Amino acid sequence: MNMKVKYATMIVRDMDESIRFYTEVMGFTIDSQYNPRPGINITLIRGEGETMIELIEDSLHEAGFWSIGMEVEDLNRTVEELKSKGAKITMEPVSIMIGSLAFLEDPNGVRIALIQHD
Repeated sequence: MNMKVKYATMIVRDMDESIRFYTEVMGFTIDSQYNPRPGINITLIRGEGETMIELIEDSLHEAGFWSIGMEVEDLNRTVEELKSKGAKITMEPVSIMIGSLAFLEDPNGVRIALIQHD
């Protein structure tokens, strides 16, 4: 099982204000932006290295840290292996715009997103 940290995801109240902070104050650059459905805006920002910060503006969730995203090569195989080791899978694999996604939870309740990019 090979995992690479890909994203730290945060829910934000105001996307424009958050983008200004991360670009003008912190020195990050915008990698890409998405609007997967009405009411949800996603911006990926990049600093040094491969790991990005994913900002999600979504009125359904409280602002703050949401999850850490791990990239995997074979999502279904990874989920089955994690289950066999007793991991708490909170969302089975589903198709998304960029590939497939599943969630698990660590012993402290931290959400971990497993992402297979296609």
